Amino acid sequence: MTTLTDLYPTRGTTEVSVPRQDPVVWGSPDAPGPIPAAALHSYERDGFLTVDQLIGDDEVAVYRRELERLVTDPEIRADERSIVEPRSKEIRSVFEVHKLSQVFAALVRDERVVGRARQILGSDVYVHQSRINVKPGFGAGGFYWHSDFETWHAEDGLPNMRTVSVSIALTENLDTNGGLMIMPGSHRTFLGCAGATPKDNYKQSLQMQDAGTPSDEALTSMADAHGIRLFTGRAGSATWFDCNCMHGSGDNITPYPRSNVFIVFNSVENTAVEPFAAPIRRPEFIGARDFTPVR
Repeated sequence: MTTLTDLYPTRGTTEVSVPRQDPVVWGSPDAPGPIPAAALHSYERDGFLTVDQLIGDDEVAVYRRELERLVTDPEIRADERSIVEPRSKEIRSVFEVHKLSQVFAALVRDERVVGRARQILGSDVYVHQSRINVKPGFGAGGFYWHSDFETWHAEDGLPNMRTVSVSIALTENLDTNGGLMIMPGSHRTFLGCAGATPKDNYKQSLQMQDAGTPSDEALTSMADAHGIRLFTGRAGSATWFDCNCMHGSGDNITPYPRSNVFIVFNSVENTAVEPFAAPIRRPEFIGARDFTPVR
């Protein structure tokens, strides 16, 4: 564990609530970039912003073919970077896709993508994590309510909230197929969860979250205060959200998959140290230790 000052204590004996100590938008409001000033203000207030069509239909088709190639490749399936559904044994997620695939590596470098990350975080950025989430129909499991930063701080050693994620839809996100839900404004409060982190917790948490999950009482209080927003949109749409947003998604029991590519950008001025609340680091395919800026 790290010996740096811990602004966001978590995984102790009790659940704690701490006001956010960091900016939401680190860049200057006047700095040039692809996000209009009004949208940047909305992101600062709510913790997220949406783009109705970040990539076009032809591009969606390219990324979907690449997703299918990855999830049907026996070598990829056997790789530890592939996570399977506990019940169906279908692939749930494939991590580090920007290193496994030149197609997804190019998407990471696309200025429509990385340019927004630089604008929000006010610096050069590197990829802390990338993955494709397949979420196939007929029973794919959801992701329980959580703050990504709580995990990245506790288990990966990210010191500050200077990290942003983008989820780019590769299939239509319906209101019925396990879409992303966020509590608007929840990013302004850090919820430190109770309970120690088991060794190699990632092996369990990538299939079903346990350590780092808030209590029912805390979630109810947050939902009452902030409400819940469900995100829908066509393939090619994108949702950007702050690392500390309380979010989750339900199971997908429809016949229709909800697949997306998920990229996490972290500031090069916020590189990972030792974990703040875990006995060992997670593997680098989940929490990167290569801090090379995206170019």
